[in-house]
Amino acid sequence: MHPHPRFAWTDKEEILAFIADIAFCSVFAAGETGAAVFHVPVIVHAPDRIRFHVSNANRGAAGLDGRRALLSCLGPDAYVSPDWYGTPDQVPTWNYVAAEAEGPLRLLSEEELAGLLDDLSDVHEARLDPKPRWTRDKMSPGRFEAMLRAITGYELRIEDLRGTRKLGQTKGAAETEGAIAGLEGAGHQAIAALMRAASSSPSTDGEGAHAQHGGGVEAEAPTIPLHHPSDGPPPHASRREE
Repeated sequence: MHPHPRFAWTDKEEILAFIADIAFCSVFAAGETGAAVFHVPVIVHAPDRIRFHVSNANRGAAGLDGRRALLSCLGPDAYVSPDWYGTPDQVPTWNYVAAEAEGPLRLLSEEELAGLLDDLSDVHEARLDPKPRWTRDKMSPGRFEAMLRAITGYELRIEDLRGTRKLGQTKGAAETEGAIAGLEGAGHQAIAALMRAASSSPSTDGEGAHAQHGGGVEAEAPTIPLHHPSDGPPPHASRREE
């Protein structure tokens, strides 16, 4: 995560909703064969739980139960040209939104793994409405269970949650508008829209709209400790109850 405090993203519910919406993240862990990264679809299962599955053929997939893992999820991003600011002595930069979740992994049972796949298809088929939704009932008898043996499911218990929203918060209003216009002209509508929203919001916890050019001193971005399910379910959480 970026260390500048103005870019720190500290709203736990927003970060979990972001991870659920992006839904495809990278998980870094060290198994029996060493360090590996897995690019996987994920489900936010509870306020302190994220679930995913990996192919058994993946390097490093064995022996992850109980190991510590780091999940990284990247949202919209784009290069920002210094010419767009309209002021001298600027440098190129990259604006982006990203989140990290860190904690130990737990091996899912076969029943939990099947439930994870049902949850994943349910969430993403819903995004394709009005297309009739796919379910595993459409598969030949026994085919789903046979394919299930080729993958392994894990649950990451979130102990640390971190976020960065680097959206030009250290720039003046005119500089920000110039960068937004440049990004829109280059076809980067998503990051431009996020910058416009940030620039129109009150300045809070480093996400403010009216930060002056230069900002403050750099400091380590805060970590959000999670304190388990008393917080209630996060947005887009798995609907399956255990």
